[in-house]
Amino acid sequence: MKIWFDGKLVEESEAKISVFDHGALYGDGCFEGIRFYSGKVFRLEEHIVRLFDSMRYLMIDLPWSFEEVCKATEETVAASGMVDGYIRLVVTRGKGDLGLNPWNCPKPSMFIIVQNIALYPKEMYENGLRLITSSYRRPNPDILCQQVKSLNYLNGISAKIEAVQQGAGEALMLNQRGNVAECTGDNIFIVKNGEVLTPPLTEGALGGITRHAVMDICTELGIPCREMVMNRFDILRADECFLTGTAAEVIAATSLDGRTIGTGHAGPITKRILARYQELVRE
Repeated sequence: MKIWFDGKLVEESEAKISVFDHGALYGDGCFEGIRFYSGKVFRLEEHIVRLFDSMRYLMIDLPWSFEEVCKATEETVAASGMVDGYIRLVVTRGKGDLGLNPWNCPKPSMFIIVQNIALYPKEMYENGLRLITSSYRRPNPDILCQQVKSLNYLNGISAKIEAVQQGAGEALMLNQRGNVAECTGDNIFIVKNGEVLTPPLTEGALGGITRHAVMDICTELGIPCREMVMNRFDILRADECFLTGTAAEVIAATSLDGRTIGTGHAGPITKRILARYQELVRE
């Protein structure tokens, strides 16, 4: 397997970061998860824009331009020989001294991995995921900005541990006010009376690329879609619920905390959106 590592394609065994890299020591860095279908990267530029926005917030300056990062991503996909797959593009602060000071790291590092990924078995896309409400909250933006797709995922990992221990596929995460933010790695949507609703990003969710694509699909299909502040009650009384994410794509959620959502199966609007999404990514 070829890995793009700091400017060139190398074998996996040669792609190594230092044990003093601040990405490994402190989670100081950011990343993107990207899909490609039929050899073509889906919404590549949107992903790289988000990556550069995260780096700007973290004050990380890559030696490669926006265009060069896009090209490196496409080169890695081509070198993989895969038709469909998942890309993980990681930027770290780089090697430095012990201690939090980022200016002790003179040069950032970047690597690009291409792999297969399947978060959920096929039957879950029909039967839906079970959700639990995590006891961990999404922090306020003055504590940790959710718009930065950083390497520090401890908040989400803690909630995921709860979900796995309770036999659920995902965990719903609320913000400090008790409103719905998102799930551990996916945005959340509900359907009520034929309208698609999703929490505003100001409630603590990442601006997901798949989230944006689904909202575009709703416009195309003539399905009303808007942002709405919501709580657990809104999800439990919904006709349908689904999650979106690069790895998960579009997947129904059919129960929350042991309570059935809608019919307990993927609903008709969820299925329409998923079918159109599967067409869109290959166009």
